Amino acid sequence: MWWGGPGHSPADPEVGDGVPRESSPFITNADMDKGIIYEGKNMALFEEEMDSNPMVSSLLNKLANYTNLTQGVIEHEADEDSKRREIKAPRMGTFIGVYLPCLQNILGVILFLRLTWIVGTAGVLESFIIVFMCCACTMLTAISMSAIATNGVVPAGGSYYMISRSLGPEFGGAVGLCFYLGTTFAGAMYILGTIEILLTYISPSAAIFKSEDGGEAEAMLNNMRVYGTCIIALMAIVVFVGVKYVNKLALVFLACVILSIIAIYAGVIKTAFDPPDFRICLLGNRTLSRRNFDTCAKFTKIDNKTETTRLWRLFCDSALLNATCDEYFSLNNVTEIQGIPGVSSGVLIDNLWSTYSDKGSVVEKRELPSLTGTEETKVAGLPYVFTDIMTFFTMLVGIYFPSVTGIMAGSNRSGDLKDAQKSIPTGTILAISTTSFIYLSCIVLFGACIEGVILRDKFGEAVNGNLVIGTLAWPSPWVIVIGSFFSTCGAGLQSLTGAPRLLQAISRDGIVPFLHVFGHGKANGEPTWALLLTACICEIGILIASLDSVAPILSMFFLMCYMFVNLACAVQTLLRTPNWRPRFKFYHWTLSFLGMSLCLALMFICSWYYALIAMVIAGCIYKYIEYRGAEKEWGDGIRGLSLNAARYALLRVEAGHPHTKNWRPQVLVLLNLDSEQLVKHPRLLSFTSQLKAGKGLTIVGSVLQGIYLDKCVEVQKAEENVKSLMAIEKTKGFCQIVVSPSLRDGVSHLIQSAGLGGMKHNTVLMAWPQSWKLTDNPFSWKNFVDTVRETTAAQQALLVAKNIDLFPANQERFSEGNIDVWWIVHDGGMLMLLPFLLRQHKVWRKCKMRIFTVAQMDDNSIQMKKDLQMFLYHLRLNAEVEVVEMVSYKFLHNGFYFTSLFSNLLTTVQKLIRFCVIYEDKTCCQHLAAVLETLLPGQPLVCPGAVCLVQDQLPPCPPSLPMPGLLPLQPSPASADLTPDGPSRATLASEGQGTGYGRPWPKLFLLHSLLQPAYPASHTPYPFPTPSTTLRTCIWMKQQQ
Repeated sequence: MWWGGPGHSPADPEVGDGVPRESSPFITNADMDKGIIYEGKNMALFEEEMDSNPMVSSLLNKLANYTNLTQGVIEHEADEDSKRREIKAPRMGTFIGVYLPCLQNILGVILFLRLTWIVGTAGVLESFIIVFMCCACTMLTAISMSAIATNGVVPAGGSYYMISRSLGPEFGGAVGLCFYLGTTFAGAMYILGTIEILLTYISPSAAIFKSEDGGEAEAMLNNMRVYGTCIIALMAIVVFVGVKYVNKLALVFLACVILSIIAIYAGVIKTAFDPPDFRICLLGNRTLSRRNFDTCAKFTKIDNKTETTRLWRLFCDSALLNATCDEYFSLNNVTEIQGIPGVSSGVLIDNLWSTYSDKGSVVEKRELPSLTGTEETKVAGLPYVFTDIMTFFTMLVGIYFPSVTGIMAGSNRSGDLKDAQKSIPTGTILAISTTSFIYLSCIVLFGACIEGVILRDKFGEAVNGNLVIGTLAWPSPWVIVIGSFFSTCGAGLQSLTGAPRLLQAISRDGIVPFLHVFGHGKANGEPTWALLLTACICEIGILIASLDSVAPILSMFFLMCYMFVNLACAVQTLLRTPNWRPRFKFYHWTLSFLGMSLCLALMFICSWYYALIAMVIAGCIYKYIEYRGAEKEWGDGIRGLSLNAARYALLRVEAGHPHTKNWRPQVLVLLNLDSEQLVKHPRLLSFTSQLKAGKGLTIVGSVLQGIYLDKCVEVQKAEENVKSLMAIEKTKGFCQIVVSPSLRDGVSHLIQSAGLGGMKHNTVLMAWPQSWKLTDNPFSWKNFVDTVRETTAAQQALLVAKNIDLFPANQERFSEGNIDVWWIVHDGGMLMLLPFLLRQHKVWRKCKMRIFTVAQMDDNSIQMKKDLQMFLYHLRLNAEVEVVEMVSYKFLHNGFYFTSLFSNLLTTVQKLIRFCVIYEDKTCCQHLAAVLETLLPGQPLVCPGAVCLVQDQLPPCPPSLPMPGLLPLQPSPASADLTPDGPSRATLASEGQGTGYGRPWPKLFLLHSLLQPAYPASHTPYPFPTPSTTLRTCIWMKQQQ
């Protein structure tokens, strides 16, 4: 059956076979249509290049349009003409789009300038180990990167995009900035390599600073700084003017790299039958620099006369035969050996082992005999070849590793590829395999062809200042010199082109606020400000002026980036997220974990202090993004990992009951909302944050009356308001809004169902109901009583804060004050725990804790005080202890006495409250409130099974601690006007000190506590009810004015 549209036939070639093509940003339908005639042909790397042109012409066309710039660069130059827009279409395949850019980025300055020196210093075996470790690290990273890159689109940003979308904005931003710094310092390293080639091998006379009195190294560093600053400014101008000029030179730079590699292998083959004539001069076993003499001999015969050579005059004080010469020069002969004996000479055996040395030591051929003399001779100022730095294995690893970076070149340009999900893995892994073979084979070939002292001669002083690797090349050393010069110059330009765009990608994501300005640029999108910052950071590397010092720095940043690429792949694989479906199947989490471990090991092998500095930088960026960065939801793996960890922890928590030592209040905060869905008492959240200090579980809940279908919009608005207030008050927790036909049922649902598994609340915090006694509000008192009953049934503690709006805000700081605890019934220590937790917060930190307890007629108050002090000592709490002796109530208030035994009053109120609570009688509750407020103003009252009420007046102080404005607790039985230890209330008021009596101080009532005691029941210091009974007591907080 034909499902084609009108006007098409089944044979229409534009329609195809009826199978819909995959819609992908990597695939251009026009290109696919052109390549139908070549389907089924196995052309290896070139099969993607096959379009309507023959293979050769197609390849030449692609090479003509070759660019090594990252994705997004050519788009900025798209304003020229339609031809340019056509060229930038994603039509590159594996060979042109991935393989060649990776090859060009990997093969670079270290190969040409340092690989021979590494082989000579570390020996063939240890050099092989260094290269193998680094190549294995990049290969494992490439496997992980291929899995991530084929799991979706990878736009501009490359590794930053992969890490950020896999591990989240915090990791992505931290590692992205580290990768940016690594790319920037790589530009500095390439520029330093360019200058070294220019001043050492091409034009030494161009040096501005000349070596005087042995200051050659310092002069070279100054030349590096001056020339480097000029070149970085020139390159920045070129990149600013337009990357199209860099793009046009890309093929030239690539050709230089390829021709240089070919010249090296050609030179190795030539040494087998015709080694080049590069002779080196040795004095004893010490290598001599050929810069200042031409004849390798002490004497020479001219017209049958023996005359001294320039070498003689360098070691002796005159040209005469009887001159005084250096002792080592006099004792040893001058010999001349072949510097490049050839691949069949057997020199490989001599170069197998390492020859590490200290800074300033002479390069020696240890196989030759040497006479050192009786005294230690001075070598400074003599024409020897010296080592410029101290060498050891780990240092060589740090210098070499930058030579294997550049594996991200293919993934950075996935949008320019025809089939990125096929090209990136194939091209990257093939490029790493090729370069690994080149590096490993060069190590063996260098060791087999070149004399060891030449290999250890970093700057080629023993071979007339020639580039060591150039002496091996065919047909001329200048092939390597010129090729390496343009290669390093082009690599520096590419770093200055790619690094600003990486910074621009990070800035435009908005995860680092202070980098927002670097997301802007010219009208066509060129990152001008990012380019300026990149040039400034690159200048720091230029000022270091030593390639060997800059290389370990960028090694740290690249290794950290590769480590997190492996981590991202391992996390995604282990989590098995539904979206993790990479087309690249040849990966495993063990390979990613091995790659991550190898990267971490190499970081500390290269330089442990650089590794720590890089980790500190990444950690600071991570924490900054976490606290100040924009919230991004990218479906990253860290979020999935957090969910898995939370699930595992919840299952573990639910498996066992919490121990007393691990107990802390897990609070459910019940908020009241007004008609605008705003919180009525914001200070309740302030108090919660002060009590919790970000620890434990906090659930902020509220109830909207109605039906959810009608209230869904109001629920969203209420959640936004509550969450914004939680952020302002720094309350870390969860928000839960419930819609219920009645407020009573909604609160009941919250108490029953809030939380998840073992992470459920054990304490309910609410504000004191303000209108529960009013006749026009018939449900307020009933809802409050029901809340008390339901928290009791749920075996949860209930905290009720009275005068909550008077509680201190988080910004307030008490310079002094008290937190008074009226401890009437033993509660297992929760009343002691609450003020301790409060004092951890800055608001209450300077307040003191005071414990008041009540002694009845038959109690020993002195012993009770000692026992309570010992109890606090075992609890490791610091508090003042006072025992209040309550023989009877004889209290003066507004001219009348109320006298009654405490036990009779307690029994009466107990019965009244039980009746009110059980039968939900409103009249009874109103009558109870009137009794408590009229008969006992200002007194805390403990009622079994009920609420602890305190009138809006100051609770009195113990008799032993009379304070201004406070009435002692125990009134005198003989006088109605005076107290035993303090002035009367009338006296205090007349002196102006009793103004605090009418102030509604903040109070916190603990209505229920189910804490188990922290000590055996037999050691309970007071004959109070056991913790299993419902606890009724209160804690009162005040600030001394």
